[in-house]
Amino acid sequence: MIPAQFDYQAPTTIDEAVSLLGAHPDEAKILAGGHSLIPAMKLRLAQPGLLVDLGRIKDLAYIREQGEQILIGAMTTHYQIESSAALKQGCPLLPECASHIGDVQVRNKGTIGGSLAHSDPAGDWPAAIVALGAEMVAVGPTGDRVIKADDFFVDLLSTALQPGEILREIRIRKTNGRFGHAYQKVPHPASGFAVVGVAVNLSLANDGLCKSSSIGITGVASKAYRAASVESALNGKQLDEQTIRAAAVHASDGVDANSDLYASEEYRRHLAQVHTRRAIQIAASRAR
Repeated sequence: MIPAQFDYQAPTTIDEAVSLLGAHPDEAKILAGGHSLIPAMKLRLAQPGLLVDLGRIKDLAYIREQGEQILIGAMTTHYQIESSAALKQGCPLLPECASHIGDVQVRNKGTIGGSLAHSDPAGDWPAAIVALGAEMVAVGPTGDRVIKADDFFVDLLSTALQPGEILREIRIRKTNGRFGHAYQKVPHPASGFAVVGVAVNLSLANDGLCKSSSIGITGVASKAYRAASVESALNGKQLDEQTIRAAAVHASDGVDANSDLYASEEYRRHLAQVHTRRAIQIAASRAR
């Protein structure tokens, strides 16, 4: 498997990268970790005329705290997130999600920004990013633009990024108080991608009732989505077994579920219910 011929540029600044995309609007593709784009090129499913490699832009890889937020550079690797002490303390859902991605080699090379911008319907990160209500910062010819996570994933392999824009940063609000999180996944046995992945982020009030809940689901539909009906069934309630089980039934409400040789639509909906219930139970136990 040999890719079609292409040119290659490795800018050292984000401004240079944006300029290259603007100069080649119809043929340039961004190379981040490369775990999605390179296989597609080898199969000739993607045939860019120019690869713009972000690997030499060192100031795109970071994890730092700023007030009540944690800022993550788009070129930060999965392993850097998995092993981050700051994230384990302030947003433990992200390290937990990272630990489920691929294998050690993938986690050491793949980047969160590349994964999110690719918007694979079976990717792990989108579920966690949606559950956390993250902000995505894109940079383009006119400067920075902030995109809410709920608006970022548009459809299959499609995001709200405009032509010429690069995902620069992900912003996460720190968790505090009685919060709980969990990521539950059914990995495909061959690829490791999520047949179903469920990310839960919730908080409890002093009386033990569910103060807020946010649930992101990947692998089920053509894009990651918020399980709004599940959230509504949890908020303001005591998170006992009956409430959680009744809420999880709505995990795939309002979506067109995927179907393939490995998992039918009905099986995916069943898995979504089961693992939504399990993820809520784990998150609630961590919030006690």
